[in-house]
Amino acid sequence: MLPGIPNASVDAVVTDPPYNSGGRTSAERTGRTARAKYTSETSGLPDFGDENKDQRSYTRWMAEVLREAHRVTKPGGMAAVFIDWRQLPSMTDALQMAGWTWRGIAAWHKPACRPQKGRLKQSCEFVVWGSKGPVDADRNPVYLPGLFVGSQPRGTERRHITQKPVEVMRELVQLCPPGGTILDPFAGSGSTGVAALIEGRRFVGIEASAEYAAIAEERLREAAQYELAV
Repeated sequence: MLPGIPNASVDAVVTDPPYNSGGRTSAERTGRTARAKYTSETSGLPDFGDENKDQRSYTRWMAEVLREAHRVTKPGGMAAVFIDWRQLPSMTDALQMAGWTWRGIAAWHKPACRPQKGRLKQSCEFVVWGSKGPVDADRNPVYLPGLFVGSQPRGTERRHITQKPVEVMRELVQLCPPGGTILDPFAGSGSTGVAALIEGRRFVGIEASAEYAAIAEERLREAAQYELAV
């Protein structure tokens, strides 16, 4: 879908791609589904693919996706990409290989994360962010934190295996100027789009899973109604 989007037509890229993480060996990577890695097999949530690449393949794949995302972004536009600690070096490489100027890393802290006996608690994931050329701060004079706090939705509110909290996404989508367009090439259950609509931005989402695309469409319709009501 990305090659069909016109050049310089979106203002920001905010996305949460598959991490391809959690396996130390080839057997562990290829033998475990995304659902087995990130949640209970009995959760009932749909599984998703593109989750068993090795590190070099993952770096190249993400570089290709982010290169297309760079092409469709306006000069001065921003990119924010979620990743975990294992694949953080791969993602920072991929972002730069794709032509973005790497600007830094923010942390997403998950208060409800499970502690680990004898180890440090792995309560953070990360946001690699950058820009397409120089940052035009006058175009969008927003002040955002470098630390985002919010727990993954639970119960009936959890619609995706790796769903991000809408309150965190509502802050991140402010990298896009008000009224601008946000692209998410890995839309999942639509959390980026929900946040974008609530915050007065437009949204373009791409999702390979038909099940998750349907969930995202449902959530986006609800968010659009919320926006009209506000």
